[in-house]
Amino acid sequence: MKKRELLNKKQGEFYNTKKKNLATRVWSYFRNGALNRIKKEIEVEKDIYALHVSWFGDLTEKKVLDLGCYAGNSLSMYLATHSRQYLGIDLSEKGIAGLSSRLKDIPNANAIVMDFLSDEFKEKDFDLIYAYGVLHHFKEVEELIEKLKEKTTSNGLIISHDPLQTSLSINILRRLYRPFQSDKEWEWPFRRATYYQFEKAFEIKERRGVLGKAKWSGFLNLLPISQNSKLGKAKEWHLQDWKISAESDEHMFSCMHLSMLMKKK
Repeated sequence: MKKRELLNKKQGEFYNTKKKNLATRVWSYFRNGALNRIKKEIEVEKDIYALHVSWFGDLTEKKVLDLGCYAGNSLSMYLATHSRQYLGIDLSEKGIAGLSSRLKDIPNANAIVMDFLSDEFKEKDFDLIYAYGVLHHFKEVEELIEKLKEKTTSNGLIISHDPLQTSLSINILRRLYRPFQSDKEWEWPFRRATYYQFEKAFEIKERRGVLGKAKWSGFLNLLPISQNSKLGKAKEWHLQDWKISAESDEHMFSCMHLSMLMKKK
């Protein structure tokens, strides 16, 4: 069995069982617990999803690939019900089984267990590839870029959302955590060089970074000010991240996550 096939099998089993060691559980608590509370309070996810829907545009004539969708991300059903043709792919049999059940009454919507880079994946000519929290799972960025180009139409769009490892604080935390990480073999948060590889290969029509200044919102709880003042300041920081990251590379690289709207050149 080839190295990538072994890795795919291991990755699929990981997401089927969600079995994590202690270090990964602690990191997940930070990411999905404290950090998600901040994101919810200042409506980070709400803004991201609204932005992505606006980037989708009119889907009625579009063939869509939902890449690495597991059992369906927050916008999978929106894509499936609004597009001309929808295909979700993932390495997890458990995830695809769950998504297939949800899609059973939607015409022209399907989900399969598939490796995006495999020669077995024959589907192409996608008008839109949606990759929410997915592109950073590919270590070989150039190979990924070539496959994205191969699978999209001449005016095809790619919408992505991935973690960044470009701010000093997050870089230090991830370096300390990585030796103990359960899923480190397929977790490659974007570095500066990664972003510039995508910028060179595609036209980045729009981008937004989140959790730059806003990632420090939790420390506002240490200040003797009202809850409304804390929330107002956190939302102000989020808005600054949202607006400034669209134009400033340095501010974008201070953020924890990045959404991109890319068009095939």
